[in-house]
Order: sequence, then C-alpha cells, then structure tokens
Amino acid sequence: MLRGDRGRWRRLSAVPLVAAIVAVLVVPDPHEVAASPPAGLECLSSGDNAFDLTATGGYAAMPDGNTIYMWSYAARGGAFQLPGPTLCVDSGVKVTVVLHNTLPEPTSITFPGQAQVLAGGQPAQPEADDAGNLTSLTTTAAAGTGSVTYTFTAGPPGTYLYQSGTDVQKQVQMGLYGALVVRPAGHPDRENDRADSAFDPDHEYLYLLGEIDPDLHLAVERKRAYDFTKYRARYFTINGRSMPDTIAPNHADWLPAQPYGALIHIRPYDPVGNAKPALIRYLNAGSVAYPFHPHGSDEQLIARDGRPAQGPGGQDLSFSNFLIDVAPGQTVDTLMIWKDAEHWDADANPIPVPLPSLQDQIVGPGPETW
Repeated sequence: MLRGDRGRWRRLSAVPLVAAIVAVLVVPDPHEVAASPPAGLECLSSGDNAFDLTATGGYAAMPDGNTIYMWSYAARGGAFQLPGPTLCVDSGVKVTVVLHNTLPEPTSITFPGQAQVLAGGQPAQPEADDAGNLTSLTTTAAAGTGSVTYTFTAGPPGTYLYQSGTDVQKQVQMGLYGALVVRPAGHPDRENDRADSAFDPDHEYLYLLGEIDPDLHLAVERKRAYDFTKYRARYFTINGRSMPDTIAPNHADWLPAQPYGALIHIRPYDPVGNAKPALIRYLNAGSVAYPFHPHGSDEQLIARDGRPAQGPGGQDLSFSNFLIDVAPGQTVDTLMIWKDAEHWDADANPIPVPLPSLQDQIVGPGPETW
C-alpha cells in the first residue's frame, strides 16, 4: 500500500475528518483472481486538441458523511466533477482551452510550464483592481457568463498542473485545478523523450493531491468573508476523494462528482509477461508537501515539473527512492516495478499490516460487480 496521510495511518472510526490514503493492489496472477475494477488515468482527449471547460460549483462527498461545497472545472456540457478533467495532448501541438465562467466572481486558468500562453489571441496579462492590487495572474473570464480562450503550444512531455490564476489562495483551495499530461509525439508509451522512460500504457496512474478547509468552503457557499489567517486543512484528497473512497473504482456510482479513483494494480515483474513498469504521475495542488511511499518496493523518480531527470549531456540522473516527496505546485513522475522481494503470499506470508475491515474500506452501496 501507499501512504498519503502525511506519513501516518489513521483509523476511520477514530478520525471524523479523514486524510487521503491510497493503496497499491498487488496481484499474484491475472488468471487466479477476479477481474480488476476500472482503475488508472482517464484522459479527456480531443482530436483537434481543443477543450471546453466550465468553472462551476457543486458538492463533493467525504467518507464521514459530510458534503463540501466546491468549485471546479467541468467538461463543457458535463456535470460538476472534482478535480477538473485530465487533459492529454502530444508535445508540440497547438492546444486551445475555452473557459466558460458560471461562478459569481471572475476566474481564469494558468498553465504552469507552458510558454507563451495567449488569451483571446493576445499574450495573457495579469489583472489588477482600481487600487493597483494584483487580482489575477492571467486574463480572466468575467463573473456569471464570461468566457476566455487560451491557446499555447504544448511544451516538453511530462505532467503539469492547470489551475486558477485568479485570487489563487481562495480559488485553488476551492477546487479549481486539474492535470495536463503532455505525451512524447509518436511515443504514447513513454513519459518523456527518453527511451528509458517507457512504461506499460495499461498501467498509468495519476495522483492529484488536494486539501480542504471546510470553514472556507462554508463561508464561500454562504457568501461570507473568510479569515485566511485561520486556514486549517482538515480533509486531504487524492483525485478529489478521501480514504477510503480513494480505493473505490473510477466512476463509483456513489461518487458521481468524484470520478477518479486512486487504486493501483501492479503484478510481479516478469521479463516476458510483465516486463514494463507502471507509471505514476504525482501532482500537488495543496499548500504543504506530501510524502508517498509504497510498502515493499521503491519507485524510480524520472521527472519533476515536466523535466526529465538527466544531466546537461543527457546522462540519466533518475534514482530509486523509498519516499516520494511532492511539494506544493510540484509534479513528480515515477516508474514502479514490483519484484516481490518479500515473497508475498495471501496465506503463508501476508502483508504484515492489518488491513481495515470491509466496512471501513468502502463507504456507499458499491457496485455488485467488483
């Protein structure tokens, strides 16, 4: 399993506000187990690399039974979802993102790591109020019915955040963020242009980390002021969900606004049948660093912030590490191969950590098929 609770496991029954935890499911033999639940990265793809997103409000479910008012980007014509859709494009293509705003205040999208972003055909510009105070890092869509079109040429292959550039402290915390995946042109099975970044496309995963202070969200919902000096995140999420919902499948029917799960399926390395590693893309839209680690295996860190781990002459500077720290605003990409060094066996040599009982793992009715 992976640990995403800033280094600690917690019992659901003892902590009403649950931090995010994710799990790796290790499977000994695909012919000896039931079909796996839907899992892995899900792209909002576009044949012409044009995307329509709507900034809107909705509610996210927490595993303690609470619902939190959130803002997020939804696919045009689609229902509210948290986080925003994962946008997938090839390096070097022209990307168009049209933002429609239904929120009661101006908002925007920034694309960290992408160069020469245009808004309405002109260079995107910061905005300020009448007193000269900066209000947005980029061109905004007006409140209520405004829209703005951003265009850019997709940069180097890698993993990037996209997020609000307007009243950032408030709007990103409210949920205005998502992931942008840029793939090497002609090599969808590589993380970047290096041949040693190859992975199994059937085992590609994304962990978008977030955090929630429910007092802020309640204040926004009730149109009240909020004192950011009292900010305290009390929910920690992965792909918009808190543990144990993180281990539910993609599109779990009791989480309609949180479509992306965080369960990783990895089988033991086999030089013939399972030679390529899994790819895990980490992104942090929160305000503090989050450490992750797998139990019983390391990960090979191959890229940060859309840049491969290599020297000026192209030499490989990737490294194997037990702990993956993801700083605020940062992205980290890793390859993972599980070699079963501990000789795991469900009966004779089980995982030496007591697993939660079933009722603590799933909140909601659950589909009957997984």
